[in-house]
Amino acid sequence: MAHPYVLLSAAVSLDGFLDDTGPERLLLSGPEDFDRVDDVRAGSDAILVGAGTLRTDNPRLLVYSEERRAARVSAGLPEYPLKVVVSASADLDPDALFWHTGGAKALYTTDKGAERLHGLLPADVDVVALGPDVEWGAVLTHLGEVKGVRRLMVEGGGRVHTQLLQQGLADELHLVLAPLVVGQPDAPRLFGPGAYPPGRMRLLETRPVGDVVLMRYVPTAPGTGRSATAADRRWLETACELAGQCPPSRTAFSVGAVIVAADGTELARAHSREGGDPVVHAEEAALAKLDPADRRLATATVYSSLEPCARRASRPAPCARLILDAGVRRVVTAWREPDTFVAAADGNALLTAEGADVVLLPGYEELAKAPNTHLLSPPEGR
Repeated sequence: MAHPYVLLSAAVSLDGFLDDTGPERLLLSGPEDFDRVDDVRAGSDAILVGAGTLRTDNPRLLVYSEERRAARVSAGLPEYPLKVVVSASADLDPDALFWHTGGAKALYTTDKGAERLHGLLPADVDVVALGPDVEWGAVLTHLGEVKGVRRLMVEGGGRVHTQLLQQGLADELHLVLAPLVVGQPDAPRLFGPGAYPPGRMRLLETRPVGDVVLMRYVPTAPGTGRSATAADRRWLETACELAGQCPPSRTAFSVGAVIVAADGTELARAHSREGGDPVVHAEEAALAKLDPADRRLATATVYSSLEPCARRASRPAPCARLILDAGVRRVVTAWREPDTFVAAADGNALLTAEGADVVLLPGYEELAKAPNTHLLSPPEGR
């Protein structure tokens, strides 16, 4: 599935509120931060809000800077990013500014919701009916595969942010902290109650923007089972980048591996031929850095740029067996092993047969292949 990169953007008061309970929208940001948001919008393929935000704020969701719009056009992009609203009921005002400003627009709704607004919206609004329910996976898949959206900015509201973060679909969070206190218990909060991915997020950046503070976070906790999360994609990308650190070889693949605990703590990382050992594999080297009695291994995830090997001549045990013997039962990989050195290699099958969950993310295959192009014959196209 070609999910876009999902960026959650929000501003909150010091006590964690998105707004107060007054009739007018509470302006949490200042001019400098509004300009920063305008720049983030200009760098996005689409901007998404939920129905609640459309009803209460009546936003236009435009790129206001003429220079930024001109730069988009010069780069071959539409003047404005695609504007997206998600509403199961489609109980929306056809006269809202959202529908009558900017460029292309899309509404994701149910079959009943589409019937409700049939003929009431401008002709340039693409109404996408997703069946009896609206699921975020279906929305993101359609945006990525049909609309070509690679970077999606989500501007609210709190229910939308909550659902995307709880479901592990948010790649990044831009959180602005405003220097005021709301103090109203009934005011809307950024995140609601419920189950969230465990562990701590990673702080990428913090900086003042006028009188507010911007904090950028990314999730770190792996997914569970065979469903991939945003954190899974980030860790797999790290493994693929590690493969580029391998000493070159004409007799073995360059592979990177990372082992991550369930709470997002990195336990170990390694790459093939690490430490001068000409035959050590990435997963093998990473596991060797850990205490076999480490209880975190039972719920950890191994990320490997290449499918763990099921057979090898250089060591008694292949990497798939080493992973299983370590107690790990979840593996995320980018590239199935080709027949270059071992015919019909199928480490994923060995892992699956013994109860491990294997997640294949082929969107990272080209990144995994990059340090191995000299080993791949032209017909090998996987």
